[in-house]
Amino acid sequence: MSSTNAPLDVEFARTHLASQPFSVLLGARLVTFDPSAGAVLEIDARPDLLQQNGFLHGGVLAYAADNALTYAAGTVLGPAVLTGGMSIEYLRPAQGHTLRAIARVVHSGRRRAVCECTLEMVANDGSTSLCAVAQGTVLPVTAS
Repeated sequence: MSSTNAPLDVEFARTHLASQPFSVLLGARLVTFDPSAGAVLEIDARPDLLQQNGFLHGGVLAYAADNALTYAAGTVLGPAVLTGGMSIEYLRPAQGHTLRAIARVVHSGRRRAVCECTLEMVANDGSTSLCAVAQGTVLPVTAS
């Protein structure tokens, strides 16, 4: 996220997401952006995002986790933040209609926020299947 004087709300966050060419390429959409609820990002599982076995590519899951973690941290640190580090554990193949990354802040201070993210696939019938979990550290961008 970048620095601005605009109000830090879901519409600001959606505008910011729409300014990222890679996010637009993947078709990412921000569903939730709120200090109490964190951030929820969704991506439809299109054929061009699948790997050779027909599962959503792990890189798409990692992207979704990274951005969801950063947006969750942005709810408490403000808009000028960057991922400091992230780890992801793939639990099962990502099969379904839509990938949903649900991130929340676990701890925050002035210099960093530690966040966690669950990644689930949503089936056509609305049922969900947990496919990965991630955690990361997000840092405020400071002028040098």
